[in-house]
Amino acid sequence: MTVRPFVPWPDKRLRTVCAPVPEVTDQIRAIWEDMIETMEAMPGVGLAAPQIGVMLRLAVVDASDTRGQAIRMANPEILHASVTFREHDEASPNLPGVHATISRPRAVTVAYLDETGTRVEKDLVGLWATSVQHQVDHLNGRMYFDLLSKVKRDMLLRKARKKG
Repeated sequence: MTVRPFVPWPDKRLRTVCAPVPEVTDQIRAIWEDMIETMEAMPGVGLAAPQIGVMLRLAVVDASDTRGQAIRMANPEILHASVTFREHDEASPNLPGVHATISRPRAVTVAYLDETGTRVEKDLVGLWATSVQHQVDHLNGRMYFDLLSKVKRDMLLRKARKKG
């Protein structure tokens, strides 16, 4: 397992829709292990493959208090989202030093291939739901700050440039 470096914003890979994973192989499982190691080193509650330059639809999420509960997802897709929203402070290691309060559905149902290649549907709530939505956005070439108004997004990016 290896802690991998993050792709720095505004690298175009962070704006690229990732390719589907045709099947879960040992190579895919090895990427997931690196992703978990990298996520833990941040520390964070989720990581999408393009954040480390792997342009496949892979994500890991671990919003547990104890850690070590990571969900490994290939080709995750949000099937349902609650009408109730929750706000959470979001950030990204690809654009360090800045964060923003983002409003997302409080609960989601996500479908994905697990580490055995089996299709799973899972209901997630709270921080788990927020993190999986954040990761799916990454897989679709979107960043959390895309959900902000233009004025707030521009302010956040200016602040990031000053810190960089």
